[in-house]
Amino acid sequence: MLAGRRIVLGVSGGIAAYKSVELCRRLVDAGAHVTPVLTEGALRFVGRTTFDALASERALVSLWEGDQRIPHTELGRRADLVVVAPATARVVGALANGLSTDVLTNVLIATRAPVVVCPAMHTEMWEHPAVVANIATLRSRGVTIVDPEAGRLAGGDVGVGRLANTESILAAIESTLAGSGDLAGRRVVVTAGGTREPIDAVRVIANRSSGRQGHAIAADAIRRGAEVVLITAADTSVPEGCTIVKVETAEQMGAALDAHAPTADVVVMAAAVADFRPVLVSKGKHKKADGPPAIELEPTPDLLAALGATKRPGQILVGFAAETDDLLENARKKLASKSLDLIVANDVSAPDVGFSHVTNAVTILDSEGGAEETGLLSKAEIATRVIDRVARLLTAVR
Repeated sequence: MLAGRRIVLGVSGGIAAYKSVELCRRLVDAGAHVTPVLTEGALRFVGRTTFDALASERALVSLWEGDQRIPHTELGRRADLVVVAPATARVVGALANGLSTDVLTNVLIATRAPVVVCPAMHTEMWEHPAVVANIATLRSRGVTIVDPEAGRLAGGDVGVGRLANTESILAAIESTLAGSGDLAGRRVVVTAGGTREPIDAVRVIANRSSGRQGHAIAADAIRRGAEVVLITAADTSVPEGCTIVKVETAEQMGAALDAHAPTADVVVMAAAVADFRPVLVSKGKHKKADGPPAIELEPTPDLLAALGATKRPGQILVGFAAETDDLLENARKKLASKSLDLIVANDVSAPDVGFSHVTNAVTILDSEGGAEETGLLSKAEIATRVIDRVARLLTAVR
């Protein structure tokens, strides 16, 4: 449940802040990508260096540091979940009333991810009518509250207000993630990478596709709760939490699609499938001394057209168009001719775009005539834009 999930760990200024160090370690050990966000008050109790060492990336302690343009919105946008442990009365009140008083409350107000709040304070504060009202407000908005426990408090006092134990917080995080995500309960098939069509036992016809964009789309779908099958011809590292089907040729990819696409809610054809393959494949290696071989080519099966022809009602089909000329014209023709719901078009002749790059710039076209230009972004951000559109389409056909 936690593997591959992006979790923001908010730590506010209470004596229980030391317990969030163990929570951070447990989340990372479970495979989560953890970004700590510490208030100035938290730094009175715990050191930033500790979280820098244990977490997946450096702790954020101010809106005015780092190289992110707008750190709170960027962090809130890419989070799968935000957990605040401990949450002081101040943070609870700020979130309930929409007050952006520091970096943590800015992230909380800027995110659309599910939020888990773990209050910790003295009994008198926990029972104060204002705090009771604020907690009720947060519950009514869908925030998960992990109630504090009874036990020993700061200063030797005993009562309700002690931060819940780490196991209870982890259980609440997992339960919240299990019920969240706009693709929860959906089955998504993604293809990725360039197919390789053999000429002989050594040589192939291939293309420059790295598979990064398709793998990023699979990762984003997983993050948003989908059950994902990734059919890939790429050697790029694969995201955790999905079923992997390794293929090499267009024919093998077609067979994998035949097995998995009919039951999918969404099929994203991000793979760069070869258009042609040799008619005859030499069993051995063609020797250089024998001179250049005569290679007769034949078309490979049109996998995307086949998917469009057999698409069932309500199924979403997304294609890709990698072009060097007449980008939008060619993409719109492909969108219509292959019965696609969306097509992601990119000009692979542009700098830092498409094959083998970590960045991409695309135009997402839909069957209603709409177009969304992304500009140059990371392939992870492009994946989020694509899945955003897919999620909206799925909502529309429910």
